[in-house]
Amino acid sequence: MSSVSEGRFRGSSVPLLTPPPRFATLLTDDGVPVEAVYEPCTAGFGAPGDRAAGALAATPAATPVIVVAHGFTGSADRPAVRRAARVFAQRAAVITFSFRGHGRSGGRSTVGDREVLDLAAAVAWARRLGHTRVVTVGFSMGGSVVLRHGALYTAEPVAGGAESAAGVTPVRVPEREGRIRRTGAHSDAVVSVSAPARWYYRGTAPMRRLHWVVTRPSGRLVGRYGFRTRIATEDWNPVPLSPVASVPLIAPTPLLLVHGDRDPYFPLDHPRMLAEAAGPGGAELWVERGMGHAENAADDALLARIADWATGTPPA
Repeated sequence: MSSVSEGRFRGSSVPLLTPPPRFATLLTDDGVPVEAVYEPCTAGFGAPGDRAAGALAATPAATPVIVVAHGFTGSADRPAVRRAARVFAQRAAVITFSFRGHGRSGGRSTVGDREVLDLAAAVAWARRLGHTRVVTVGFSMGGSVVLRHGALYTAEPVAGGAESAAGVTPVRVPEREGRIRRTGAHSDAVVSVSAPARWYYRGTAPMRRLHWVVTRPSGRLVGRYGFRTRIATEDWNPVPLSPVASVPLIAPTPLLLVHGDRDPYFPLDHPRMLAEAAGPGGAELWVERGMGHAENAADDALLARIADWATGTPPA
């Protein structure tokens, strides 16, 4: 991983009251540069006489970190992502990043396949910064990515698999995933918001439009110039582990599923299928009344509840 300081998000008139962000370019296992932003927890900063709380929040080992995985066509700079980061930072440190093909990151979007490597790079960075508890929170496409990441990465070596000198261990997934993952990139809890349960879903008009954007040359032009998202032209090969197939592999890591009852992309059979796949006690499901889709529909109150769950759940 390489880290490069940048000057974005600066210019605050109160630099002494809140901890400054840290910018980096992370290199994924397949060599894609990913832009990332680290923001320390703001709890206790700026409160008169609360220096002890500020010092605690500034200590990575004592502070959880939430790694935010945005939805398709999002990025670390998008207003909804920045708003989520501000709410989360009141309770934990926060890492936001742009998936490949989005924002200032390199590469092209594979719409949920290779993006798991981008998330792993961000989680590994959080641990290198000293955080011992890392929670992944994903929205829509990012919600499917955090589920696959939770299945693919484990804190423990796989039975029968020897760890190499480079710290690389085989993962506990079907052979068709066919990849090797680094240790130190696992999450301690997973939150998936507005995620699909299965691939290739076209049951709603928004998802039919999304498939047009992803699969047609004219659609990819719209994605590039209309949504600032560069999309890969190759089909998945092999098809990645689906969200519903990933969920049973996440346990014993705590899992929270959040879905709106007015989601125009994925109806309620998706979160219910995911919760059922997790088995009894394997996942907590919140069906949010009146909520639409993903980070744009998640209000501050819901984001605060998610952060409370993320910081209050004991590690597996």
